[in-house]
Parts: sequence; C-alpha cells; structure tokens
Amino acid sequence: MPQPLPSKEQTLFRSLVKHYEGKQYKKGLKAAEQILRKHPNHGDTQAMKALILNSQNQGDEAFTLCKLALKNDMKSHICWHVYGLLWRSVKNYEEAIKAYKFALRIEPNSLNILRDLALLQCQIRDYEGYIESRRKMMQERPQLRQNWTALAVAYHLAGNFAEAENILKTYEETLKQTPPKTDLEHSEATLYKNTIIAESGDTERALKHLDEVVRNSLDRTAALELRAKYLLKLGRSQEAEKAYRTLLDRNSEYRAYFDELEKTLGLSRSNAADIEKLKELYESYANKNERNDAARRIPLDFLKGDAFKTAVDQYLRRKLNKGVPSTFPNIKSLYRDPEKKAVIEELVLGYASDKQTNGSAQGEVNGDTSDRFEQSVLYFLAQHYNYVRSRDLKKANEYIDRLLEKDPKSVDYNQTKARIYKHAGDVQKASETINHARELDERDRYINTKCAKYQLRNNENENALNTMSKFTRNETVGGPLGDLHDMQCMWYLIEDGEAYVRQQKWGLALKRFTAIADIFDVWHEDQFDFHSFSLRKGQIRAYIDMVRWEDHLRDHPFFTRAAVQAVKIYLKLADNPRLSNADQTDLDKLDPVERKKAEKKAKKEREKAEKAEAEKKAAAAAKATAKGDDGETKKEDTDPSGEKLLQTKEPLEAALRFLRPMLELSPLNLEAQIVGFEVHLKREKYLLALKCLQSAQEIEPENPKLHEQSVRFRQAISKLSEPLPSQVSQVIKESFTTPSTDADLEAFNNDFLEKHSQSASHLQSAYNVRYLLDNSSKSQNEEDLKKILDLSDVTIEQAEAGLALLSEWKSDEEVKDDYRAKAASRWSGATVFKK
Repeated sequence: MPQPLPSKEQTLFRSLVKHYEGKQYKKGLKAAEQILRKHPNHGDTQAMKALILNSQNQGDEAFTLCKLALKNDMKSHICWHVYGLLWRSVKNYEEAIKAYKFALRIEPNSLNILRDLALLQCQIRDYEGYIESRRKMMQERPQLRQNWTALAVAYHLAGNFAEAENILKTYEETLKQTPPKTDLEHSEATLYKNTIIAESGDTERALKHLDEVVRNSLDRTAALELRAKYLLKLGRSQEAEKAYRTLLDRNSEYRAYFDELEKTLGLSRSNAADIEKLKELYESYANKNERNDAARRIPLDFLKGDAFKTAVDQYLRRKLNKGVPSTFPNIKSLYRDPEKKAVIEELVLGYASDKQTNGSAQGEVNGDTSDRFEQSVLYFLAQHYNYVRSRDLKKANEYIDRLLEKDPKSVDYNQTKARIYKHAGDVQKASETINHARELDERDRYINTKCAKYQLRNNENENALNTMSKFTRNETVGGPLGDLHDMQCMWYLIEDGEAYVRQQKWGLALKRFTAIADIFDVWHEDQFDFHSFSLRKGQIRAYIDMVRWEDHLRDHPFFTRAAVQAVKIYLKLADNPRLSNADQTDLDKLDPVERKKAEKKAKKEREKAEKAEAEKKAAAAAKATAKGDDGETKKEDTDPSGEKLLQTKEPLEAALRFLRPMLELSPLNLEAQIVGFEVHLKREKYLLALKCLQSAQEIEPENPKLHEQSVRFRQAISKLSEPLPSQVSQVIKESFTTPSTDADLEAFNNDFLEKHSQSASHLQSAYNVRYLLDNSSKSQNEEDLKKILDLSDVTIEQAEAGLALLSEWKSDEEVKDDYRAKAASRWSGATVFKK
C-alpha cells in the first residue's frame, strides 16, 4: 500500500500528478519538493518526481530517484508503474513489463497499468499476454466498444479467428439498438469482422455477412472490392464479372480491376483463342472514355504480330501527337520482348522520317501539332537508345542534341542528356549537365533532388547538400543535413554514405548508414502509439495492415542497401583495424624519419583534441537546453564524423546489428547472404556461414561470388588449428559437398573457369580463387584480368570490379594504369578509369 499523506500534502500530490499530465514540469517539481520537505521518504512523490526528471532528459537522475522510491515503498503500485515507464522510455520493454506485472500484483484492477502493459505486449508481439491483459480490461470496462474490439484484435493477431469473431459478435448482441449509418466505428468494426471471417477460410459465410452489412458501410469501395473478391474465389463468375464492372465504372484506370475481370471471364493471355475476346473487352472500355489510358495500354502486353503493331502504332501516335513526356517510360516494359522492341523502334524511326503526314494519325498537317509531334518522336528515340535493353549512346546523343538545338532551355531534354552521360560513365559531365537543367527551373523540387543525386554519384557531397538546402528548413538544428535527417530522407543519406565509401571516408559512411538503421528503429518504435490510437479512432483494418507491415519492416530495400554497405565496412575494419585511424594509415606510407616527426605532431594534436573534448563535455549541460533558430531544442551530436563508430573494438559484433535483421527478414536477398557468410566465417561460426552459403546457392546457384566462398569455406574447415565439435563436423560433412573434402581445389577452379569462359564476372571470381590458392599466379592473373576487357558484353561495372580486384591483390600502380588505359579506350567517357 502507498504511504499515507496528511490532507494538505495529499492535495499537493494530486496537483503534482495533474502538473505532470499537463506537462507543467516546473510546477510539478515545485509541488514535489514541498511534499518531500515534510516527508523526505515518501515513495510515490519521489517516483512522480523521477517521472518529471525523465521528461526533462535527466534519465540517470530519474532512475536513481525511482530506485530510492522503491526502496522506501516496495508495496506501492505507483512506484512500480513509474519504474516500468522509465524502462519503457529507454526502450527496454522486457524490464518495463516486469515492473508493470509487479504493479498489477499490488493493484490488479488498475486500468492504467493494464493498458500500458497491453501496449507493450503488443509491441513485442507477446499475443498470449496481450489477450490476457485485454480480457481483464474488457471485464473492468465492458461498456466501451474499443475494449471488445481490442480483445478481438488480440485473438486475431494470435491466429484465433473463431474467438476474435465471437468477441465482436457478442458485443453486437449486447447493443439495444442498431448504431446509425454515420457511426464510423461501427462501420469499420463490421468490415473488420467480415475480414476475420474471410481469413478464417469461410468465404461463403464472409460473402453472406458482407451482403448483410454492405448497405451500411461507409467505406463503399472496400466493401465492393471484398464482395467481388469473394465472388471470384467462390467461382460465381457472372456475379463477379458484374461486381468488377461496377468497380471499373468507378475507376477505369485501376489495372488490378482489369486483371480480375479477365479471370471472371475465364480469359487467358497465353491462349491464342482468347486474345481476340480480350482485345474486344479493352476496346469496349477505351470507346467509353476518350481519355482512358489503361484500356489502351494493357492490350499491348498480350497482343502480338500485326495486331500488336497496329495497336502500338495507334497508341504511340496518340501519345506523341499530344506531346506526353512519359510515353517512353510507360511502354518500356514491353522491351522485355525483343520482337515488340523491334516493332516499336521501326515505327518510331518511321515517324521521324515521315515528312508527309508528320505522324498525324489522320494524315492532317498542323504547324503546332507537327512541331510538337516531331519533338516528341526525337525525345522518344533519345530515351529509347539510352535505355539498357536498346542502348546505343551515340545515337541517343545525336537525338538529344537535335532537341537541344530546338529548345536549349528544356529541363527534360537537359536531364536526359545528363542521364546519357551517366550511362557512358562520365559522372562529372552528368553532374554538370543536370545542374544546368536545375538552374533552368529552380522551383522544381524533382529536378533539384535529381541534381543532388547526380552530384553525390560524382562524390560532390558539399555541392549536393547545398543543392538540397534550397528545399530544406535550413534554420533547423543541424542545418540542411539536420533537416534531411529529421525528414528521414533516406535516399539522400544512402547516396551520401556510398559517396563517402568511394572516397574511403569510412567514418562518415558508417555515420550515414547508421542513420538509416536508426530511422528504421524509429519506424518500429512509432507503431507503439498506434496500438491505442487506432482503437480510439476505430481504424482497425488499417491498424492490422500496419502491424503486419511492421513485422516485415527491415526487408525494405533501403535498409538492406545501407546494411550491406555498413557490414562491408565493418568487415574491412576486422581485416585492417588501422582503418579506424586514418592518420596511422597515412603514417605507414612514410619513411622512418618522417614517420617519427609525424607521430610527434599527431601526439600533440591528440592532446589538444582531448582538452577540447573535456571543455566540450563541460558545456554539454548548457547546450542540452539551447535552442536552434527555429525554436527547437538542440540535440548535440557527439560524433559528427563517425569516428567513434569507426573505432569500435568489435567490428564483427557491431556488424550484427545490420546483418541479423537482413538474414531474418530478407532471406531471399543474395547480397545479405553473401556478406552474412563473410561475417560468420570471420567469427568462426561455421554452421552459420554454411547456412548463408547454402541459402545464397538456392537463390542464385550460378552466382560467381559463391564459387569463391565455397572454395574459401573448404579451405577454412580443412586448415583448422583445433577440430570442430563432432556434431558440427558431421553436419558440415553431410551438408557441404561441393567442392568435396578430397577435391583438388585448383582443378575445381579450372573446371569453373572453362565452364564460364565468356562471363566477365565468373572469370574475375575464378582468377581471384586462383590468386587465393597460389599467390605466385599474381602476374598471370593480372594479364588475364586485363583480357576480360576484350569480351563483347563486358560492362563498365564489371570493368570497375576488375580494377577493385587489382587493388585487393595489391598490384603495382603500373599494372593498374595499364588496366585503366585499356578500359578507358573502350569507355572513353568513364571517369572511374581516369586517374
């Protein structure tokens, strides 16, 4: 039981609680001090004071005071509740749950404690505990619909559909009168109940229930979509067809409706007999609305031969006559079919050379239309020859130059010119050209961000930040970069980090990639508020979608891209700890006399930096409450250049923060498995390394990197200083058979070399394995690596990978220069081969 207080102090305590809830922290502290002057060991007051201190960013003091409060009053549910809130604030949910459970032993019916416990249990996906907490809350306050709905959600998330439906049904039976049609919470709850029935597998009953509630549903579109889906699933094709046609009348540009309508009609795109019927179907919708695009574009996916040529001719003329800039992006997916690509190229080249009709579908000549059509055709051809499946950069340049002669101030034309330079490997000219395009329209946010991206690809980090600053709140804490962090602009942070990787500024690169991981942590934490908010607002279906999305949050491409790069940096640090000290790396290159002088100078600079750091810490308290120009509290960044991240003692352990989520949530990501193998091999966790290797082989068996890793794994387990445990050894023996235990690794590599003699990537891997098996083959490898540049289909990226291999082999600069010269003769514009 809480320690009793006299009447006056009890009133003060109640005002203390109100001040905390109203965020009037100064008044709250004043009230707490008044009580503690007379009752210095009053646990509840100490706990509330700790809560206020924690809200003022004084976490250490708050924990110390709360522990003292618990010591003074171990049987106070308030002290235990506050202790749980403090743990929750530092994201230690397990400890917070323990504290809440202690509080509930003392005060079993406290709704506040039950609510906080339930929210944490949902956050950590403890659905059994969540069900129990929600059941107690419902029993305490059965008159609130959201308590019943929350219990149904708990059962639903736990996979118990029958009980979830039963809870919702039981509450509906308690209603004395049907809620009005305008009751949003009731409308959402009925549709939510319907989705539970459908997920349980009883589609027939779900349809019957939906027909009963559809008229009262406020989300008309969702109800119609569900009904159409159920009808199709039940094989009631005629009714499903009618349902999807109703949806198409509401939105005739939504492709998914067309896809489902094809299924209801039993039409297959692979069946030649159905193609004509499909064509008639889409023509009927195209004729209904002159502006409808989907009904004209979708048939191009399945039509072939003369029918395709006629349809794509009409489609292209229609778009090009109107001067639609997105014509090429809209149809480039057709280029997967070489025949269709050839037809499109023939048609558009015909438009360019046709002087009589100027491409007019009706053969009419109009000055403005003719000029617009001509420019559209040239723009299409420039994009066509710049596209990877039909690339001819020389022709692309010719067409875009003709357009720039006509309209040198066109942002689109200049941007395409920059893109052509990028594909030619000339990132310097690409950056300059797109910056010129940006200057033509400084109010266009899209071209501004594109320009920043190109500048980062050219390693112009400062220029890119300056470009981005034109559309950021620069008065915020940290300036433009701080605002980009606050706005979670991940594409910029990733590109910025990758630019620092190319410049070998490992600390700054790690800083950016860690910022990406932090953003995903924030997204994970942000769901906490929605566990209660969504129930209050009655948005249950959206809430369920969010929870399921959060469960797969870290398989997002932005996270995996940043995580792979971060893991690679930590692998470099594990191989070469000196990378964490750039000065030491530079010293190694000096002669002994110069090195001694440099070390003495570095020592003085270190002492100076340590003194400055001490002064910085002394001023930290004042800076913690300082305000930026926009009035926000400044957050002091104690490691702006990422040096502390770089100086980790355990780089492989640090890499696990990035690696584990990838392997758990993105098991089909090849890059994740490849870097996972590297990390676990270095950690001597051989079974985990083998698991990554086998997972990667299931994804892409012929990937050249896996050949290298297989050979290295066989080497590693055959050269162990101590034998592996018998069980581990047995698993490896049974699971890892290629190359076999007694295989001649050199012969195994030669077979691989012969099998993939025309693939640049495979050849590079084979030469690297040859180098690993026998260092004396280095000169031969260097010569063979250079010959790869003669292959007809070798790409700039593969040539760049070859240059990286030479650095890995520590080849002489003369060898690298020869390689660069040969590569530059093939890709004359590529800046990566210019020293």
